[in-house]
Amino acid sequence: MTTINRRDLGKLSLGGIAAAGIGTATGSQAIPGVASATDNTPHSAHVTGIANRPADLPAAKGHRVVVVGGGWSGMTIAKYLKVNDPELDVVLIERRAVFISHPISGAWLAGLMPMEPLMRSYLDAAAANNYIFFNASLIDLDRAQRKVYTDQGWLAYDDLVLAPGLDYDYGTFGVDDPTAVNDLKTRYPAGFMSASEHISLNAKVRNFKGGTFVLTAPPGIFRCSATPYERACLIASVFKREKIAGKVVLIDPREEPAVKAEGFLAAFDELHSDTIEYMSSTEIESIDPETRTIVIGFDDIVFDDAAIYPRIRGARLLEYLGLVDPASAQKEAAIDRFAYNATPGGVMDEHVYLAGDCRPMPFSKSGNTAYTEGKYLAALIAARAKGSTVAWESPQTICYSIVGIEPMAGIMVRTKYKYDATADNWDYEDNFAVHERDREKADKAFEWAETHLDDMFS
Repeated sequence: MTTINRRDLGKLSLGGIAAAGIGTATGSQAIPGVASATDNTPHSAHVTGIANRPADLPAAKGHRVVVVGGGWSGMTIAKYLKVNDPELDVVLIERRAVFISHPISGAWLAGLMPMEPLMRSYLDAAAANNYIFFNASLIDLDRAQRKVYTDQGWLAYDDLVLAPGLDYDYGTFGVDDPTAVNDLKTRYPAGFMSASEHISLNAKVRNFKGGTFVLTAPPGIFRCSATPYERACLIASVFKREKIAGKVVLIDPREEPAVKAEGFLAAFDELHSDTIEYMSSTEIESIDPETRTIVIGFDDIVFDDAAIYPRIRGARLLEYLGLVDPASAQKEAAIDRFAYNATPGGVMDEHVYLAGDCRPMPFSKSGNTAYTEGKYLAALIAARAKGSTVAWESPQTICYSIVGIEPMAGIMVRTKYKYDATADNWDYEDNFAVHERDREKADKAFEWAETHLDDMFS
C-alpha cells in the first residue's frame, strides 16, 4: 500500500529537490573568510579567546571520532561507534544539557504520558556506552588541521560527524522582517526543534479557551512527515475530551497528507469531522502575527492561537562551514549519498561526515530513519578506521501515529529506500502501510519509543 503519492516521488530524485537560483553565498558575500560549497579550499577557522585553547578533555586514546549533535542521529552514532569498535575514542559534542525526544512528544501533548520518559541524561548515555560527553557549542571547524572549535576550547579529530539538524525558514511564508519572525517563533512556535517549543505548545493546548487553532504543514521534506496530521488528531481529541469549543484548521500545500494519507483522511472524516478542517492544496502567502491573520490568496484566516510550522532547511551552521549542497532547495548538506562524506565543491573530505536531518537525500526526517541511518554510518566509520568497509544499507522509516484517544487508535507506515542509478533518483524498496486504525498500533507507538530511547541511552 502506498503512503506517498507517486507524483511526490519525483521529489525523491536529486533534480526534484533542486531549486533554480538557490545556492550558498560566497565567503566575501556572507561571512569573511568562509568558503562556499563550490570552493574546493577547506574552511579555515577564525577564532580567538577561550575557543582558541585546547578543550579540557582527556587526551585521545586511539582513533578519535568527534560527533557533533546529540539528537537521534548523533546519539545513535556515538553509541554504535563504540559497539562496532570499543577501542575507538568517541566524543559527543552537544550544546544542550538534557535530551528531550521529539518523537512520541505528541502523546505528552495529548496528556497520554508525562514528560519524564521523553527526558534523558547525556551523562548517563556517555557512562553506559563509554564515550565522552562534552557539553559545548561548535563555533568553527578547520578541516585542513582536523580541529573543531567550541565555546569551551578546541579538540582534534581523526574523523568528524556533523549532525546539526535543521533550522526554520520563515521566508517561505513571506515573513522576512526579523521582528515578525521573532514574533512567530515566540508566540506561535512550530514545536519541532526545541524543548521550549514543546512546552509552549503543550500550554497552548491546555489553556485554549475556544475558537480557531491553526496548524501548518510545510512544503518539501520535513521533520516529521506524519506529525502535523497526528497533532491535528490529538489536539482535536483534547478539545473533545475537555469540552473546548475549538476547531483545528490544518493548512497543507499538498493535495493530501504527506504520509499515511488514507489513514489520516479517514480519521479526519470519521473521528474528527466536527473539529478538524483540513485545508489541502493551500499555499500560505503571508502571515501577520500581530493581527493573527494568514493570507492564503483567495481568503484570509484569522486564528485565536496557532503552531506555525514553516519550511525547514539544513542548519545555518552548514553555510558558515561551506558544507551546503547548492542544488538543495532546503539548503541541506553536500555529501556522498552512500558514504555520507562531506563533498563541498564536489571534493570529498574523507574525514568529515554529515548525517541526520541535514542530509540532502529524500528520506523521511524521522527518529527511526535517523536511528537506522546512524547505525549504518557508525559501522562504516568503525570499519574504515581499521582499513575496511561495509556495504551501504538503506535507512528504515517506521512510524506509528495516534489518531484518536477515546478510544485509543493508531495507524502505521514502514518504508525503505533504493537508488536507481539509471534514472539518478530514489525510489521505495519497501513501502508498507496499515491505514486501518486500532489500539494495537497506538500502543506500538509507546513501545517503539521506549525501546529506541532505552537503546540510545543505555
